[in-house]
Amino acid sequence: MAEFQRRFDPAQTGGEGTDRLKNLYFIYLIELRALSKVAEYFKQDNVRLYTGNSDTDRKTKDLLMNLLDKTKYFPMHFDEGVMFRDRKSTTLKREFAERFLNVTRIIDCVTCEKCRLWGKLQTQGLGTALKILFSQREIGDERSKIPFRLTRQEVVSLVNAFARLSSSIKSLEIFRDLLKSSGTSHMHGHTEL
Repeated sequence: MAEFQRRFDPAQTGGEGTDRLKNLYFIYLIELRALSKVAEYFKQDNVRLYTGNSDTDRKTKDLLMNLLDKTKYFPMHFDEGVMFRDRKSTTLKREFAERFLNVTRIIDCVTCEKCRLWGKLQTQGLGTALKILFSQREIGDERSKIPFRLTRQEVVSLVNAFARLSSSIKSLEIFRDLLKSSGTSHMHGHTEL
């Protein structure tokens, strides 16, 4: 509980805690939208998930399709079309890409191998989500001259990154409930948490 407050309580973070939570939800919405959008790609007969066992391949694809179908029912999807609509969109896209690359360079400097692995997985998952959202190729159109494709590594990283974010969102709900029930926290009155 104390760690949650240290990281997210506006009073303890100089107001940054709220921004951290907003960023977490923003990334969650980006990845959720990407999963929803890429469902058409995985519906194609020529897209297979290779595990080395045809029965497992089929079961894995069925499980993935089940996950992707559920994303369609989430009411507040991120709208990628709104993000880059104005005249400054080219500059914004370039800045976005530069910051993203900077994050990947920073992760390379992390000395803990486990932390670096999870950081790279999360970063590649977000990168894959952005690839899906901003691809100029039509997703799910197998007749296209240059069809949209995802590598196995991109699929694995996207699903794992979304799972990690989902777990974080669930943990936030648990901590919020604990704070509300304790009644002792000075965060109790903060609606942004």
